[in-house]
Amino acid sequence: MRVLLVEDDDDLSGRIASALRAENFVVDVARNGEDAIHAGLTEMFDVAVLDLGLPKVDGVTVLKTWREGERNLPVLVLTARDGWPDKVSSFKAGADDFLGKPFRVEELVLRLRALVRRATGHAAARVSCGALVFDAQLGTFELDGLPLKLTALEWRVLSCLMLRKETVVDRRELNERVYDGDAEVDSNSIEVIIGRLRKKLRPELIETVRGRGYMLTAAGAT
Repeated sequence: MRVLLVEDDDDLSGRIASALRAENFVVDVARNGEDAIHAGLTEMFDVAVLDLGLPKVDGVTVLKTWREGERNLPVLVLTARDGWPDKVSSFKAGADDFLGKPFRVEELVLRLRALVRRATGHAAARVSCGALVFDAQLGTFELDGLPLKLTALEWRVLSCLMLRKETVVDRRELNERVYDGDAEVDSNSIEVIIGRLRKKLRPELIETVRGRGYMLTAAGAT
């Protein structure tokens, strides 16, 4: 899951980014409204965390600009505890959720996972594909009722495929959602991760769609 974190406080953004990466999120950080607008309009993200009091361009304007540019990624707005007027203006601009400062990072993680899950059309926390089950709220996988041990990169690829099951996900999208922007990525790295996942799962669960990408499917798993 790739998140755009828009926060100008270096200490807070650093703590949030570290905590999210520890939970297998890929995190891009923007520290002012102009950079946030550009990132949101030109890059692919699963979800955004948006502070309102930003330099150059305020958070509400950032959100309005994203929505006017037909960027429909879910957005969680960070607000002051007594910031009801900010919540109203953010709702009108297209916010999906709010979290008051100060907050627990654990709650932020749960809210972000729920937003991503709902944005991909899954109302329930547990998503199934044959014998594979993903608890999108806890971030855990089970295969045949047993916990599945995954590396961070394997988890990122499999969660992306799982939340878009029965849909082809292209290699470029997987790369963008799996690797941090400054990571050195080999041209065949996604193929290597897919190969490792097939060994841990049933190989037929992950279908290669030639020239396009990969699809998680239960069609051949019976």
